[in-house]
Amino acid sequence: MTYTDAEFDALPVLTATLDDLSRRIFEDDYLPQAIAPEVLAANERSYEQRLAAMKMVVSADEPVPTVAGVLVLGKRPRDFLPGSYVQFLRIRGTELGDPLQDAAVCEGPIPDLIRQVDQKLIAHNQTAVDITSGPIERRESTYPRAALDQLTRNAVMHRTYQHTNAPVHVYWFDDRIEISSPGGPYGLVRTDTIGQPGVVDYRNPILAEAMRVLGLAQRFGFGIQLARRELEKAGHPPLELHADAQWIRCCVRARGSSDRADLVDE
Repeated sequence: MTYTDAEFDALPVLTATLDDLSRRIFEDDYLPQAIAPEVLAANERSYEQRLAAMKMVVSADEPVPTVAGVLVLGKRPRDFLPGSYVQFLRIRGTELGDPLQDAAVCEGPIPDLIRQVDQKLIAHNQTAVDITSGPIERRESTYPRAALDQLTRNAVMHRTYQHTNAPVHVYWFDDRIEISSPGGPYGLVRTDTIGQPGVVDYRNPILAEAMRVLGLAQRFGFGIQLARRELEKAGHPPLELHADAQWIRCCVRARGSSDRADLVDE
C-alpha cells in the first residue's frame, strides 16, 4: 500500500517525531488493553515495533507518527491537526448570541479530550431527586448520560480531520444540545441513510479501533441506535439528525420540548 492508497488516519505526519507522542499513554494505557498481559510480557519487540504494530507510526524503520498516532498519543495534537479539539458552550438561552454560562476548549490526546468533554457534560447535567413517587429514591438527570456519551464520541471518531481547522461543536442550550462534526457522510453512509440500523462505515478506522481499545467507543455501529433508545426511555423527543456535504449535526431536545427549530449555523 502506498501513501496515496492509505486512509487519512494512516498517513504520516511528516513534521512530527516520536518525541511528540506520549510513551506513558501508549505503554500504560493503550498496550495493556490492546494485548493480553501474557502476550505483552513475552513480547520482545522494541518501542518502535510496538507503535508500528498498532499503526501509530508508519513502520519501525520509519517511525514517523501517523495521523492516528498524533490523535491518540500526541502530546499536542493541535500543533499538527489544528481542528482536533471540541468546542463546548453552555448557552443560557435558546439561540447563539444569548449569554454564555460556560465555554471550554477540550483538547489533547483522545483519552484526555474525551475526559474533558465528559467532565463538562457531567457538570451541566443536573440531577433531580424524587422521594415522593415511591418507597425508593429515584434520581433522574436532565439528559441520559449514555446517549450523550455515544453522540459525542461518534462525533470525535467519525469527523474529518482533513482539509479543515474546524472543531467538533457541543452547544448546550436551555432546551436542547446540538453536536456538530465536520465532514459529511462517508463511504457506505449517505445523507439519506445516516443513522439507519446496519448502515455504517469508518472514515478513520485506526482511530475507531483505538477508541474501542481504550473503552471509549464500541466499533459496532450501534451508537446512534443506543442513543435513540436511551432518549426514548428517558422520555425525550426523538433524536434529530441532519447531514450535508460539510457537516453532520444531531440535536437532543429536552423532555417536554416539541418545537423542531432549525439547527444553528456554524
